[in-house]
Amino acid sequence: MNTRTTGEIAAAAREAVEAALWAPSLHNTQPWSFTVSGDEIALRADPDRKLRVADPDGRQMLVSCGSALFTVRITLRALGFTPYVRVLPEPQRPLLLATVRVRPGEPPGEHTRLLHAEIERRRTHRAGFTALDVPEPLVKALVSEAAAQGAHLLAVQSEPTARVLAALTAAAQEVQSQDRLYGLEVMRWARPPGSGRRDGVPSTSYPTAPRRVQPQHFAQRDYAHGHQWGSDDDQGLHASTGLVALLTTAGDGPADWLAAGEALQRLLLHASAYGLSAAFHTQALEMPELREFVRTRLCSGEHPQMIMRLGFTVHEAGSVRRAPDEVVEEA
Repeated sequence: MNTRTTGEIAAAAREAVEAALWAPSLHNTQPWSFTVSGDEIALRADPDRKLRVADPDGRQMLVSCGSALFTVRITLRALGFTPYVRVLPEPQRPLLLATVRVRPGEPPGEHTRLLHAEIERRRTHRAGFTALDVPEPLVKALVSEAAAQGAHLLAVQSEPTARVLAALTAAAQEVQSQDRLYGLEVMRWARPPGSGRRDGVPSTSYPTAPRRVQPQHFAQRDYAHGHQWGSDDDQGLHASTGLVALLTTAGDGPADWLAAGEALQRLLLHASAYGLSAAFHTQALEMPELREFVRTRLCSGEHPQMIMRLGFTVHEAGSVRRAPDEVVEEA
């Protein structure tokens, strides 16, 4: 019989939530908090880190928290424990997103170890990719990873569809760039060179002067606001759009948003294991009318949760995370 001591279980719970801090989130807001009480982990949304202009209903906040939840799951499995997860366990407490009971489990398999090893290596990309195509077997594997968490990854093979998504992204970016409140919200999470903050988007994570990529150019956020911030890495090898993809769910409520986040992190970790990076483009999905257009015209009625590009890159972007003591409470 596989037994573990109370101390081993508590240590595994702590390690799992510390790993979860590396999950992706929009503007690197890290909109989560954790409580560890014995063999139970509680995941909560942090409303102070919600994007009130871009994400008034909290959809993107819960997608981010779902990514953190999957990281807890995979870390516990990699440590030889079984996570028993209850999603949205108390409807009267909407910020309590999940509880995880830690129980002794089996030794991890190769796939679990593969994903777990990428948690701190995975990075968000904010520029073009190299001309290397994403191999079809890898695309199929990523589709399977998303499906395993209840979501669908649609690899856009149609060039007209990719052009439409690029045009919608550009249109949304133009509208948002003229909106003072949108601009102030992005500025709140943009970090200047030398910043000691451990959240937000550091200036080392995007190019100083991003070049247009081909065949479809997807507009990037302007985190520099006219400053000469950014990385000076040579972009000569990063002139390709990469593979455009949509992550969708059948439903569109809090449980679906969490599932989308879990699926997103699962496929991103698999992608990272094979040298693949992802660039996210959420601008169009932050405008209800454009998101509805994407749903009805491009997603066969499913609800789009993420627009992304996948590809290979030579340079690894920088990233920061808050210290565990700022996020994790011991009960």
